[in-house]
Amino acid sequence: MSILQNVQDYIKNLKFSMIILPVFSILLALIFGSILIISIGVNPIEAYKYLFTGAFGSWIQITETLVNAIPLIFTGLAITIAFRASIFNIGAEGQLYFGAVFATWAGVTFSLPIYIHLPFAILMGFIGGMIWGAIPGILNAKKGLNIVIVTLLMNYIAIHFTDFLLNGPLQQPGSWNPQSSLIESTVILPIIFERTSVHAGLILALALAVIVYIFLWKSTLGFKLRMVGGNKKASENAGVSIDKTIILTMLLSGGIAGIAGAVEILGKHHRLITGFSPEYGFDAIAVAIMGRLHPLGVIIAAIFFGGLRAGASVMQTAVRMPVVAVSVIQGLVILFIVAGTAADIDWSKIFKKGGGLK
Repeated sequence: MSILQNVQDYIKNLKFSMIILPVFSILLALIFGSILIISIGVNPIEAYKYLFTGAFGSWIQITETLVNAIPLIFTGLAITIAFRASIFNIGAEGQLYFGAVFATWAGVTFSLPIYIHLPFAILMGFIGGMIWGAIPGILNAKKGLNIVIVTLLMNYIAIHFTDFLLNGPLQQPGSWNPQSSLIESTVILPIIFERTSVHAGLILALALAVIVYIFLWKSTLGFKLRMVGGNKKASENAGVSIDKTIILTMLLSGGIAGIAGAVEILGKHHRLITGFSPEYGFDAIAVAIMGRLHPLGVIIAAIFFGGLRAGASVMQTAVRMPVVAVSVIQGLVILFIVAGTAADIDWSKIFKKGGGLK
């Protein structure tokens, strides 16, 4: 059966609740957000008009939405792989940072032909995220440490370690700003639409979504991973090593999040800067849940959240809303979406070894 046919079957088999719940959650968030908007003296209809047009009102706005969606697709796929194995990885932000650090190092240190340098930098991003994902995986599998707490704390270690590097070993020579030197032109991802910021990272993200789908549903290893996520005890009885699965899953999940960081540097910023990620790794949890832990759903959810980011900045400028108010509205949308689409998560198991999905 072709991948296209599988996508069509996925769409046909969507339950009504899987469609109506996200829509209802978004409407609830907008209603509660309206109360906040009215309280600061702004017309909510006008505000939401700018929110929508800022995300999808023109070709330029659509391309900005796509640029914001690229890292969310990568990190959403990373979270999807972990959740499918019942591993509650909330460390995608830190893994993204480490991927960015490794890719930047590759981009500023070496001078190679583009056909070697660009794949090498992306590979280094994968390795950086993989290393940062492997640590909590090993600690959980071998020592029983709670993966939720470990991955959460490692986010902040990665962020502050990156700040240290940007004020020391990786800082641009002669600069007082916390930033690296510009990467070599041979590692810059090309723009795929003229006069826009949409780079080839979008193609990589979509290709990776296909690969993740094939891995999870068409490979023996992916089947074992999902089997562990469905029933660990039955998996053990069938001879599947739970510890090895945890470590492998965190390696893959961390590596994909690392590619997100690499692509952000190679395609958008062209140098490592402090705070380059506006918490893409945390938003990825909502993206994965809204996408029903399926690569196609992740792409759709990532575009929605990318539009939310692009539209929020336009709304803020157009109706002169305070930055805090815009952030609250974004948070409400995320909160209601997660609350409305997280029925498959067994929250009682999150703080047990490995986290848990039904």
